[in-house]
Amino acid sequence: MSGYGVPHDDIATLLDVDPKTLRKHFRRELDRGSIEATAKVGQSLFRMATEGNNVAAAIFWMKARAGWREKHDVTVSAGGGAPLVTIYLPENGRDPPATEFSIEGTATEAPDED
Repeated sequence: MSGYGVPHDDIATLLDVDPKTLRKHFRRELDRGSIEATAKVGQSLFRMATEGNNVAAAIFWMKARAGWREKHDVTVSAGGGAPLVTIYLPENGRDPPATEFSIEGTATEAPDED
Protein backbone atom coordinates (compact mmCIF):
# COMPACT_ATOMS: atom_id res chain seq x y z
CA MET A 1 0.00 0.00 0.00
CA SER A 2 2.89 2.32 0.72
CA GLY A 3 4.10 1.73 -2.81
CA TYR A 4 0.77 2.95 -4.17
CA GLY A 5 1.03 6.16 -2.16
CA VAL A 6 -1.41 5.26 0.61
CA PRO A 7 -0.55 7.40 3.66
CA HIS A 8 0.80 5.54 6.70
CA ASP A 9 -2.16 6.62 8.82
CA ASP A 10 -4.57 5.08 6.30
CA ILE A 11 -2.60 1.83 6.15
CA ALA A 12 -2.70 1.68 9.95
CA THR A 13 -6.46 2.22 9.91
CA LEU A 14 -6.95 -0.62 7.42
CA LEU A 15 -4.77 -2.92 9.54
CA ASP A 16 -6.48 -1.77 12.75
CA VAL A 17 -3.22 -0.72 14.43
CA ASP A 18 -1.87 2.57 15.70
CA PRO A 19 0.19 4.46 13.10
CA LYS A 20 3.14 4.60 15.52
CA THR A 21 2.99 0.82 15.93
CA LEU A 22 2.88 0.35 12.18
CA ARG A 23 5.94 2.55 11.68
CA LYS A 24 7.79 0.95 14.58
CA HIS A 25 7.41 -2.61 13.30
CA PHE A 26 7.22 -2.04 9.53
CA ARG A 27 9.45 0.99 8.90
CA ARG A 28 11.58 -0.87 6.36
CA GLU A 29 8.58 -2.12 4.38
CA LEU A 30 6.91 1.28 4.40
CA ASP A 31 10.06 2.98 3.12
CA ARG A 32 10.90 0.25 0.63
CA GLY A 33 7.39 0.19 -0.89
CA SER A 34 7.51 3.89 -1.57
CA ILE A 35 11.02 3.70 -3.04
CA GLU A 36 10.17 0.74 -5.28
CA ALA A 37 7.08 2.50 -6.62
CA THR A 38 9.04 5.68 -7.34
CA ALA A 39 11.69 3.61 -9.13
CA LYS A 40 9.08 1.91 -11.33
CA VAL A 41 7.45 5.21 -12.25
CA GLY A 42 10.87 6.73 -12.89
CA GLN A 43 11.80 3.80 -15.13
CA SER A 44 8.58 4.15 -17.11
CA LEU A 45 8.97 7.93 -17.37
CA PHE A 46 12.60 7.58 -18.43
CA ARG A 47 11.62 5.11 -21.15
CA MET A 48 8.89 7.43 -22.45
CA ALA A 49 11.25 10.42 -22.41
CA THR A 50 14.17 8.66 -24.09
CA GLU A 51 12.17 6.81 -26.74
CA GLY A 52 10.59 10.06 -27.92
CA ASN A 53 7.07 9.01 -27.05
CA ASN A 54 6.28 11.80 -24.67
CA VAL A 55 7.75 15.30 -24.68
CA ALA A 56 5.98 16.14 -21.43
CA ALA A 57 7.69 13.17 -19.78
CA ALA A 58 11.08 14.40 -20.93
CA ILE A 59 10.39 17.91 -19.63
CA PHE A 60 9.11 16.58 -16.32
CA TRP A 61 12.19 14.37 -15.92
CA MET A 62 14.56 17.26 -16.54
CA LYS A 63 12.72 19.54 -14.12
CA ALA A 64 12.21 16.97 -11.37
CA ARG A 65 15.48 15.03 -11.62
CA ALA A 66 18.02 17.24 -13.37
CA GLY A 67 17.15 20.54 -11.70
CA TRP A 68 16.12 22.29 -14.90
CA ARG A 69 13.68 25.16 -14.66
CA GLU A 70 12.01 27.59 -16.99
CA LYS A 71 14.01 30.78 -17.26
CA HIS A 72 12.24 34.09 -16.83
CA ASP A 73 14.51 37.06 -17.57
CA VAL A 74 13.55 40.40 -16.08
CA THR A 75 15.46 43.52 -17.13
CA VAL A 76 15.03 46.85 -15.35
CA SER A 77 16.31 50.02 -17.02
CA ALA A 78 15.53 53.74 -16.94
CA GLY A 79 15.80 56.85 -19.09
CA GLY A 80 15.69 57.50 -22.82
CA GLY A 81 12.14 56.23 -23.18
CA ALA A 82 13.33 52.65 -22.74
CA PRO A 83 11.00 50.28 -20.93
CA LEU A 84 11.48 50.16 -17.19
CA VAL A 85 10.78 46.45 -17.15
CA THR A 86 11.31 43.92 -19.93
CA ILE A 87 10.12 40.36 -19.45
CA TYR A 88 11.02 37.53 -21.80
CA LEU A 89 9.10 34.28 -21.44
CA PRO A 90 10.41 31.05 -22.99
CA GLU A 91 8.73 29.47 -25.98
CA ASN A 92 6.59 26.51 -24.97
CA GLY A 93 5.24 25.48 -28.35
CA ARG A 94 1.64 26.27 -27.39
CA ASP A 95 1.39 30.00 -26.82
CA PRO A 96 2.07 32.87 -29.25
CA PRO A 97 5.72 34.01 -29.50
CA ALA A 98 7.17 35.76 -26.47
CA THR A 99 6.26 39.43 -26.27
CA GLU A 100 8.01 42.39 -24.66
CA PHE A 101 5.84 44.77 -22.62
CA SER A 102 6.90 48.22 -21.55
CA ILE A 103 5.71 49.75 -18.31
CA GLU A 104 3.21 51.83 -20.33
CA GLY A 105 1.61 48.60 -21.59
CA THR A 106 2.79 48.88 -25.22
CA ALA A 107 3.59 45.42 -26.56
CA THR A 108 6.35 44.68 -29.07
CA GLU A 109 7.86 41.44 -30.35
CA ALA A 110 10.71 40.10 -28.26
CA PRO A 111 14.13 40.02 -29.95
CA ASP A 112 15.28 36.70 -31.40
CA GLU A 113 17.62 34.75 -29.15
CA ASP A 114 20.50 32.84 -30.70
